[in-house]
Amino acid sequence: MPRFQLNPLTRRKIRRFRSIRRGWWSLVIFTFMMVAALAAELWVNDRALVVRYQENFYFPTYGAPLPGTTFGLDYAYETDYRDLSRRFAAAGEGNWVLMPPVPYGPYSTDLRDDLFPPFAPDWHQRHFFGTDTVGRDVLARLVYGFRIAIFFSLGLLVVNYAIGVSLGCAMGYFGGRFDLFFQRLIEIWSNVPFLYVIIIISSIAVPNFWILVLIMAIFGWIGITWTMRTVTYKERERDYVLAARVLGASHGRIILRHILPNTVAVIVTYAPFSVSSGIVALTSLDYLGFGLPPPTPSWGELLAQGWTYMSAWWIVASVVGAMVVTLVAVTFIGEAVREALDPKLYTTYE
Repeated sequence: MPRFQLNPLTRRKIRRFRSIRRGWWSLVIFTFMMVAALAAELWVNDRALVVRYQENFYFPTYGAPLPGTTFGLDYAYETDYRDLSRRFAAAGEGNWVLMPPVPYGPYSTDLRDDLFPPFAPDWHQRHFFGTDTVGRDVLARLVYGFRIAIFFSLGLLVVNYAIGVSLGCAMGYFGGRFDLFFQRLIEIWSNVPFLYVIIIISSIAVPNFWILVLIMAIFGWIGITWTMRTVTYKERERDYVLAARVLGASHGRIILRHILPNTVAVIVTYAPFSVSSGIVALTSLDYLGFGLPPPTPSWGELLAQGWTYMSAWWIVASVVGAMVVTLVAVTFIGEAVREALDPKLYTTYE
């Protein structure tokens, strides 16, 4: 069987990307963050990884909730595995519970008899980043909030690209009245106050994940549309497009098989910055109270708590630190991708 090989130009671009060290290591860090968030249940979770009870093994992490009666407890709702671990250790009958390194979920609370949350970071209690104002673990809220923000940004990116790339290519390729009509439409639409629309919709219905993606996509496709329109205007006058027209190629074939492949550098370069803006937008809406409904894990909601309780410095420090690392990594990746795909082969990166 023939072995799959990248063409020399693609290999050269990959080498150029790897030569930009801060972009390469930012990609490594961001990939690690993505993998850690996707596998969050294995290391940040209030469900046990493994339970050994009466010679039987249970794996509750990704399964259905197991009631307390399964392990000889006197309640039928889901087992409190932290309490179960203490009970097994006290009984000394050979049963045991293996908990994740951070034994708290994004919704689980840890309240104490004589103290009121928020609680400062405590390694003994495994609250490595402390708790929020209702006793929920900050690290758990950060990790699951990051996962939601990433999925939100990627979903928003797909929708924005589907609208912006197709419409921008059509505007740049066909031009004329078609282009003028959508130019005026975009100019009018871009003047609609985005925040007011969010407030109106939030007052009518509680926005969920997909409603927010839809609302953001209604306004988020404008930037990539203008970019693709400009690039397509330039590409449609090149010799290879004129040759395709002479040979009788259809408009759809010219756009899909000739123009779009030659604008992929712009599309790929735009993506990291779109992801970054999506994370910032969701965090801002959650901070203002117009984003995802509570108790959904959210960086913006943690920022709002930190602003209200300034004495709980660990809340603000954790969120700001996570945002700085994420946004800087995404920005460096975008810069490295732009440099690697730069058609000017002899430019240097500084």
